[in-house]
Formats: sequence, C-alpha cells, structure tokens
Amino acid sequence: MSKPLMAKATAVWLVDNTTLSFKQIGDFCGLHELEVQGIADGDVAAGVKGYDPVASNQLDAEEIKRAEGSPAYRLRLKHNPAADGEEKRRGPRYTPLSKRQDRPAAILWLVKFHPELQDAQIAKLVGTTKPTIASIRERTHWNIQNIQPIDPVALGLCRQTELDAAVQKAAKKRAAEGVVMTDDERRKLVSTETSLSMSDEPRLPSSIAGLENFSLNREEKRPEPARDADSFFNLPDAGEDDEDEDDQR
Repeated sequence: MSKPLMAKATAVWLVDNTTLSFKQIGDFCGLHELEVQGIADGDVAAGVKGYDPVASNQLDAEEIKRAEGSPAYRLRLKHNPAADGEEKRRGPRYTPLSKRQDRPAAILWLVKFHPELQDAQIAKLVGTTKPTIASIRERTHWNIQNIQPIDPVALGLCRQTELDAAVQKAAKKRAAEGVVMTDDERRKLVSTETSLSMSDEPRLPSSIAGLENFSLNREEKRPEPARDADSFFNLPDAGEDDEDEDDQR
C-alpha cells in the first residue's frame, strides 16, 4: 500500500485535527498503532509540525468524515498520476552522507575480491558512478594510496543477500560466455554460511617463497656436549692458600 508524503507529520495532523482511531491513522500512514498512540501522548514525534494531507491533495475531506463515522473503514490515499512508477525507478542506490566517504573502500574490495562483477553491478550495490569505479580499478583515484578494501556489507552499504545475488548473476553470465573460472573465484561464490564453516587453507606468500623450512621459533634447542661420568667426581685440587690456613690453625 502506498504511503502519504511525510507520513509521520501527516499522522500528527490527523491526531490533532480528526477523531480517527489510532489503527486507522497507523494503517494510512504506515505506522504501528502504538506509535500513533505515542504521537497522541506526546512521546513520539515531539516538535514535528503536522502536514495537512487534504491541502496537499493526498486525501479528501469526505474520506475523513466517512472514516470517522465507521471505525472499520480504511482511508484511501488519493491517486497522484505524477507518482506512477516512482517505486520502480532505476538508478544508483542512494547512499547517506555519513557513509559516502566509505564507498571508495567498498569499491576497492569488490574490484579486488569479485573481479567478475561489472561496473553497473558495483554501481548499483554501492550507489556510485562508473567513472569513480574506473578510477579505482585503474588506480588513478586521487586518494588511492590511503584507501583500504572493506566489505560493503560490513560498511552497511548493501545487504549480504544482494551481494550474493549479484555475484551469482555475474558467474552465470561468465559461464554462458564460456569463461573458465579459477578455484579462487569459485570459492568466492559460496554462500556466507558455507564459507564460514570451511577450514582455513594456509598459503605461503610469494614474497617469502623458498623459506618453507625456516623455523619461526625464537630459540632453537642445541645438542648438549657429551659429558664423561668421571667428570662429575673430579674435584679441584686444594690450593696453596688452603694449606697455609691449615698450618696456621
């Protein structure tokens, strides 16, 4: 069901200017009945100015009177031709201002760990533009030296289900084109739950290749020299000083 513009402010106006029940107002504005009751008590939406749905051509006055006379009647939002297809609009995802600085890190993570994703898919997941993706992919971004790859799911830029769906779609497209995937790429296509349950596979970094037999222990045990049993009983000879002390006594 479509919601009115400024739903909470509309609920404030209906609470102050009508005798509608909390349930009727909640159903019309997309709010819970208890939340509408909180608006009436002053605990919710304090300081919010009411928004008149009749003046904004979202609701007829006769509709309100009919609902006031019948508690079971549900208000109907007035049809607005300009809003047709508004929910189906396609384009980049809206990203809040507080998270926009995290998009380069998310893009770098997707480019690094999911190279099968197309720029259009990354733009839809993160809510960015293709030029920004190209600059990070080609490492020409002005801040590329300070960007660290971070999972966009951890940043809250997209959901894990959305990321998995995009990866699966990209994998099917590559398979249809006859592109052979590597083992690492296949591992990335596994679901999150399955991936977490897998055992870790230790790999030796290429920078230290050839040091497989190098021991990481700080102290290595060295074999102790063999000792003769008689050496434990060879006491040092008494010196001249000891003899002098015996004579003086």
